[in-house]
Amino acid sequence: MQYGICHLSIIPVRLVADEGSEMITQLIYGEHYKILEQRKHWSKVRLAFDRMEGWLQNIQIKEIEKEYYDILDKDKNPSHASQLVSYMEGKNSHFIPILLGSTIPKINILGHTLEGEIIDTTTNHGKANLVNTALYYLNSPSLSGGRTPFGIDNAGFSQIVYKMNGIALKRTSDQQALQGDSLSFIEESEPGDLAFFDDSDGKINHVGIIMRDNYVIHVNGKVKIDRIDHTGIFDNELRNYTHKLRVIKKIV
Repeated sequence: MQYGICHLSIIPVRLVADEGSEMITQLIYGEHYKILEQRKHWSKVRLAFDRMEGWLQNIQIKEIEKEYYDILDKDKNPSHASQLVSYMEGKNSHFIPILLGSTIPKINILGHTLEGEIIDTTTNHGKANLVNTALYYLNSPSLSGGRTPFGIDNAGFSQIVYKMNGIALKRTSDQQALQGDSLSFIEESEPGDLAFFDDSDGKINHVGIIMRDNYVIHVNGKVKIDRIDHTGIFDNELRNYTHKLRVIKKIV
């Protein structure tokens, strides 16, 4: 088995080995993965952080040795880029743009130097900073499969906010809903808890982060703040309910 690391700002992960296929998630700079299968132009990979599997173009793969993969895998509290856009300086003074939430491993496998500030999850760890982190993404546009300030989906939003605070979430809202402990009433929730919402068939398809005073921050067209009550999300702009509340979970 072979191993790799994301050496670019973003790499799309596709559902099937085709450039026109659905983007199911994104690798962000510094994240590592296993290579499960290789073809002429594409490789199937499994992301280390959330175990998502999908296809990368071979021209965007940067292989690493297993010993480095294992070192990265054991580091549960890496640092993350804290600015909207930072730069890694590579060989020959070439600059590589990286985005908010990018992973900065403690071991410098790629030989890059960060030109920017970081969030250290050994100190910025746990629930206290979740809402403040979420606000960094306010007004970021919605993008299915996205995980960055320039395009993000609802579960990618909750995942990356938690990740930057040293807490691991799965990749999709229905998977995340299986984590943590359920709360009986919205009044029991605290800022940073997750609210999950379902569709007309009862399938969980949306997640948001609880804020103070019955507000929720979530992705609906963009990252935005709306009201929440026992019925669901009340859109402040549309003046109606857009999502039906299913359950509130306390992850930490």
